[in-house]
Amino acid sequence: MKLINPLVIIFILSTILLITAASFLLCVPVALLYDESPDPFLWSALIAAATSVLLYHISKKASREKANIREGALSVSLAWIVLSAAGTMPYLLSGSIPSFINAFFETVSGFTTTGASILSDIESLSYSILFWRSLTHWIGGLGIIMFVIIIMPALGMTANQLLPLESSLKEKIHPKTKSVALRLLYVYLGLTLVQILLLVVGEMNLFDSICHTFGTVSTGGFSTKNTSMIEYSAYSQYIIILFMFLSGVSFVIYYHIVKFNLRKVKYNDELWFYIAITMFFGTLVSCILLANTTLPLEPAFREGFFQVVAFITTTGFVSADYLHWPSAGMIILFLLFFAGASTGSTTGSIKMVRHLLVLKNIRSSFTRLVHPSMVTQIRVNNKPVTEQNNLSATSFLIIYIFIFLAGTATFVITGLDPLTAASAAATSLGNVGPGFGSIGPVFNYLHLPAISKVICSLLMIIGRLEIYTFFILFTRSFWKI
Repeated sequence: MKLINPLVIIFILSTILLITAASFLLCVPVALLYDESPDPFLWSALIAAATSVLLYHISKKASREKANIREGALSVSLAWIVLSAAGTMPYLLSGSIPSFINAFFETVSGFTTTGASILSDIESLSYSILFWRSLTHWIGGLGIIMFVIIIMPALGMTANQLLPLESSLKEKIHPKTKSVALRLLYVYLGLTLVQILLLVVGEMNLFDSICHTFGTVSTGGFSTKNTSMIEYSAYSQYIIILFMFLSGVSFVIYYHIVKFNLRKVKYNDELWFYIAITMFFGTLVSCILLANTTLPLEPAFREGFFQVVAFITTTGFVSADYLHWPSAGMIILFLLFFAGASTGSTTGSIKMVRHLLVLKNIRSSFTRLVHPSMVTQIRVNNKPVTEQNNLSATSFLIIYIFIFLAGTATFVITGLDPLTAASAAATSLGNVGPGFGSIGPVFNYLHLPAISKVICSLLMIIGRLEIYTFFILFTRSFWKI
């Protein structure tokens, strides 16, 4: 196995920084529109662009066509760190978040679509900073690597070297990776535009509609209000519920619908499992609220489904202070930290297809106990699951739970109470956002020790990369020549 070529990695990071510089410039019109200083974004763009040019000149002679899987894995992992570090500049230069650790936490939370925040008074921020904060969600939702894929072929590098390492998308919808990325982008843009229009029809102004849409289609959860969605009307909350759910559906499904390939939609087991799980837990929590609180039928239904959909899709918007819910409802919400929606969507956590595989394996085991001689075959989407894929899914679950437990123990050591520690580990790794204890829906992460914020940021990145891409960097075989 050949040595890792650092020039290839530097070249990819230069492209990431160039895209980041362009994204800073998108905030300049917002600053000018609201009579705010555009300087933080202009300086950020200048610094990012200059660094990008420098890295490009260092690496422009790299043999990118021969980049291997190890260089791709290292590039993807470093890309999220570099992207998040660069994304702190508007916060730091504007003075909105003067601490680098806090700014890094907020930026990682944005790009990884986690939605956790260290901000105590969100509404005191300038419009341009609020827009940047929400924009990090929108960019991170589809994945910065997706944007690299669109332009990478023109720069001389094969996009297939990066796509499988960052995205949970496993089903190809077009033989060319660039075409895959473009089609996903069209779906993403379509959901974004439709939701903005529907929110504007309600009581939200255009600015709030755009920011909340960015937080919804990316399944991120940043709001422009301190109380998230609590004070918005039932209409706006129902729109958010709908688009959180739609954003939890695999983008591949939308592609098949547009192409009228309804057979693949019909036999997509994960889609129907996702719908069933959402309906079951939404109804269950709504019934718990109806039976154990003074809420009338409609508010109990809306509140229950809103929070269930928000947690299953790892969006993390809040429509009520669920810390005052009955214990049964809170336990269900905690368990939903580990749900996740569909693969090929913008959501985090474990994902429905892995849960489905576990259930199918359990059923197969019970069948073999009753009929030892029977040959069983596990199928998903009307196709047999290979032993390798089955083992990969099972291993992922085991590693995920292990990281959650290790994270919880580490947070306890840093001084957090057990409930806060467990929910911080679960929401960071699952890219959910709000938790329980002192990081509940009406609180934030500001009071956490600096080391805890760093660990949370690391867990967010690990969760966004779906674990494997990050941890293979620490194996002997990865660095072995």
